[in-house]
Parts: sequence; C-alpha cells; structure tokens
Amino acid sequence: MSAWVLPDHIADVLPSEARRIEELRRQLLDTARSYGCELVMPPLLEHLESLLTGTGEALGLQTFKLVDQLSGRTLGLRADTTPQVARIDAHLLNRAGVARLCYCGPVLHTRPDRPHATREPLQFGAEIYGHAGLEADLEVLLLALDCLKATQVAPLTVDLADARIVRALLADVALEASSLADVHAALASKDASWLARLTRAFPAPSREGLAALVSLYGDVTVLTQARRALPALPAISQALDQLEWLGGALQGASISYDLADLRGYAYYSGMRFGIYTPGASDALVRGGRYDEVGAVFGRNRPAVGFSLDVKELVGVVPRRPLKAAVRAPWGEQEQLRAAIARLRADGETVVCTLPGHGNEVDEFHCDRQLVAEHGQWVVRPL
Repeated sequence: MSAWVLPDHIADVLPSEARRIEELRRQLLDTARSYGCELVMPPLLEHLESLLTGTGEALGLQTFKLVDQLSGRTLGLRADTTPQVARIDAHLLNRAGVARLCYCGPVLHTRPDRPHATREPLQFGAEIYGHAGLEADLEVLLLALDCLKATQVAPLTVDLADARIVRALLADVALEASSLADVHAALASKDASWLARLTRAFPAPSREGLAALVSLYGDVTVLTQARRALPALPAISQALDQLEWLGGALQGASISYDLADLRGYAYYSGMRFGIYTPGASDALVRGGRYDEVGAVFGRNRPAVGFSLDVKELVGVVPRRPLKAAVRAPWGEQEQLRAAIARLRADGETVVCTLPGHGNEVDEFHCDRQLVAEHGQWVVRPL
C-alpha cells in the first residue's frame, strides 16, 4: 500500500469543495451570531474522563484514545463538541443567566456513523444554556431552520420527538446498558418483533406502551393517537403537550412526529428533533434538550441545542457561481503593482498570470483583465 493512501473514510478536501464548505461555515456562523450566539473554540483533544463524563457508552466507542507523552494520562479526540461546550459554560464562563454559544470545528469518529459517511465531520452547532422553558427550545429550532435556509436548502421537514416518553415507559424496568441500547435500536428501526422479544418480561404498561410507539409517527394526529395509546403518566402528558405547542409555533414549516426516534447521543433529556431534506441520506440537523449534560461538571444547567456536519450539508446545497476575478499580467512595474494592490484592497480577486503559464485557476471566474492603455492600467471585460 502506498504511504500516501489515507485511512478509510478519511479524505482530503480539494479546492472546489473546500470553497463551498468555507462559504457554508461562514454563513452558518453569521446566522448564529444574528441570534446573539457567541463563538467558542474548544480543543480537539482533552483528558478522556472530562471528554466522556456523563455522555454514555455510544460516544465512548466513537472516541479515538491516545496517551499524553507529557503526563502519561489518556487523552481523547473529541467525537462530539457538546460536552466540551457544557464544560465551558459550567467552569469557564460560569454565568448566572442565559448563555448562547456556537462553534464550528472538526470531530473524529472511530467508525463512520452510517454508510459512506466521513469519520472526520466538520461539526457546527449552537446551544442555549440557562433557560428551561419552551422559549429556548423554539429559538433553537428556529435558528436551525434559519441556518439551513441561509444555505438555500429546501424543502425542509422538522421531525419532533421527546426522550421523556421512553424514559417514562421504562421507569419501572431495571435494564443493563446493553439491553437498553437494544430497546432503543428496536424502536428506532421500527422492528416490532424484535421489540416484543426484548420486552416480553416487562410490566404490561411498559411493554404495551413501547409496542405502541413503533407505529406512532406521522403528522400532528400522532399526538392524539399517543394520548389514547400510551399510559397517562405526567411526564408523557407534558411531553406530548410541549411537542404540540412547538409544532404549532413553527408556522410555515413542514412538521412530522416520530415518538420512537431515539437516535443520537444518550444525553438528550427532553424534546428532540431532526431536520430532513430530499436528497440527504439522513437528518441534516439533530438536536434537542439535554438538561443533564452539565451536571457532571458541577452545574446542572438547562441546555438545548443542535449540530450538523458541514461536509454533509455541502452535498445538498445548490451549486454556487464561482467568484468573479480579474486576470492581470505578472510584472515588476510600480504602476502595475499599485493597480493590483488597489483592486485587492477594494475586495477584488486578482489572479496574476505567471510567465510561461496560462490561467490554471479553476475556482475563480476571470471575467475581466487588467490591461495597459495610454500609460494607465485599467480593467476591461474579457
């Protein structure tokens, strides 16, 4: 094998895609800033116990681990940025009120999370800490939609769920972590027969409620069906009421509900959502409420947010035109260099044609050229 062959599911990003990814990154961060989000930049690696505390086994299996040559301690390369942002909110900012934070940086996965996915996503996310009400849930949903709209992705469908429903149904059932993961997987895959085998020894209300969840997906009528089919537990009633309110507040958006959807990280504690568009193999955005994520850092603050992979997003956004540029000759004349400098200072891209070469730039559309006329350098259409 050649030394320069990259590991599986790891790839270089070449100029055309890199340009589009960077344009999306800037748009997403600008949209988050318009909501008052402050940018944070957590490190790519940190002590493993800090990185994985409270996040569950699934994230631990996705995390690359290595030994720090300075301290001898085990480090982890982050597989998700939310736990780091929770640590920043709890220990470094330590604010009493609301904190709106956003980030954009690479994460690394030991395995691709689905076929053909990269193991090095570029994760963008936004999070609100310090407010437990539905207002923060709605703001995060609106921000996620506005981020996708800014990139001109359409049409969009918001799929709503709530982790409290399954938690309430399993409250009286003692399960090991592996068995709980199997139940979650059976629900997510809508595998009724597998779920029946897993739950045959459960108390009847739990078993019947979980079985009903498999078919509880679709439009807003799902919530009415859920109220009839699920036990009248306070946590379930509250979750259904809040899902109905959120769906009604997202005016103009296409809304669906999937009450068995538990995909993603184990730290979600309430409302969960995914945003879909035709052409994408899975949800472009996943998010929700994770009030317990900061507890391990000493501050159990309310928290809600979302994240997406910019590398995946670039595959479904409309193609954008190349940036217009000016072609200029290479030369040492003072007037030529001054003219090029003025154009660049005005925001123009100026591509100088080096001696013996033509225009070899693929990522700019040179629609004008800098030419000498009557002792002056002027820009003319090509």
